[in-house]
Amino acid sequence: MAGGAATTTNYTSSGNKTGQKYLIPFILVTSLFFMWGLAYGLLDVLNKHFQEALSIDKARSTLLQAAYFGAYFLMALPAGFLMKRFGYKSGIILGLLLYAAGAALFYPSAHYANFNYFLLALFILASGLTCLETAANPYVTVLGDKATSEQRLNLSQCFNGLGSFLGPIIGGTLFFGGEKNTGAGADLSSVQMVYIVMAAAVLLIAFLFYRTSLPEIVTTEEGTASGTGDSKPLFAHKHFVWGVIAQFFYVAAQVGVGALFINYVTEYWQGATSQKASFLLSLSLALFTAGRFVGTAVMRKVAPNVLLTVYALINIVLCAVVIKGAGAISVYALIGIFFFMSIMFPTIFALGVKDLGKHTKEGSSFIIMSIVGGALVPYAMGAVAEAKSTAVSFIIPLICFVVVLFYGWRGYRTK
Repeated sequence: MAGGAATTTNYTSSGNKTGQKYLIPFILVTSLFFMWGLAYGLLDVLNKHFQEALSIDKARSTLLQAAYFGAYFLMALPAGFLMKRFGYKSGIILGLLLYAAGAALFYPSAHYANFNYFLLALFILASGLTCLETAANPYVTVLGDKATSEQRLNLSQCFNGLGSFLGPIIGGTLFFGGEKNTGAGADLSSVQMVYIVMAAAVLLIAFLFYRTSLPEIVTTEEGTASGTGDSKPLFAHKHFVWGVIAQFFYVAAQVGVGALFINYVTEYWQGATSQKASFLLSLSLALFTAGRFVGTAVMRKVAPNVLLTVYALINIVLCAVVIKGAGAISVYALIGIFFFMSIMFPTIFALGVKDLGKHTKEGSSFIIMSIVGGALVPYAMGAVAEAKSTAVSFIIPLICFVVVLFYGWRGYRTK
């Protein structure tokens, strides 16, 4: 990795310092990645389902993404302050309780078939996910050797991809698997069932965390009297600032691509149904998951920033093919984008918080806040899709990947 600081960061815990003490916490925290992956995997299927069941257009349906990712922007700093004061475990338990509450509120929202109620429930659920991500992402990076933090985070994110893969399968089977839409109440009963089961599962996980002792990680700077991570204010770390910017545009691209995926497939692949498109979305997220496993392995030989740059360049080309709207070929290109997005979030995150020392928790909060890109940009894509075409709207993620390319090329460098 280019550009190291003059000091090194020493990670200690209040308990046993051996790797065995870190193993159980690592496994337990990694389970959280699966749970928020599942919530995200269902989100893009809900977009199309609500368009049909609640008779809303593409732009309005992307308000689901606005509520979901807007929560990240509003809740990330409070979550960071909570962890700074009470530790990672408190942040995780609060996040799980909010997750369960939001999922449970899907039941009355579906009963009244009210889109605004769904937005509120999703906002509460995503507020819980914000706490989980703000805690789990930096926690995984410090549960072991700093030199392998990117690999460790990518490994945990693999299980996020597994949850994302299962989400569209569940949604496609239950939301589009019955009779053709004949009424919102009947259609949304499957939504009630799915989210009540999720709420129960999340409460069980919260109980396990409550009963498990987690080592609290603290960061200390050693080597010189004025360690870089301690003496410099947070925003003086340019690689962190560019990390926030790059994460904003990456998440914007990822969410936009997913939000209009089913619309794109049904419009440009002749004869494709919403259910078939949901299964193709699941296939895409399987490639996304596979990409994380492959990326984690490749990073043993290739620097993370180099891999990030190459993947961003490939996605720029694939987006250009999608914009052409050339039938099945463009759909294949759209599916391919997911594979090359796979390592972007964890790699940008790990590069962004690298060498922040005592600022790690606060820096993590700001990078999680940048996920608000997923709230703002998909609505713009929906508006372009309504005004022009769904294919043309993919010029927006193309531009986003250009920003990611710059971060992997130059913006990641620490001084």
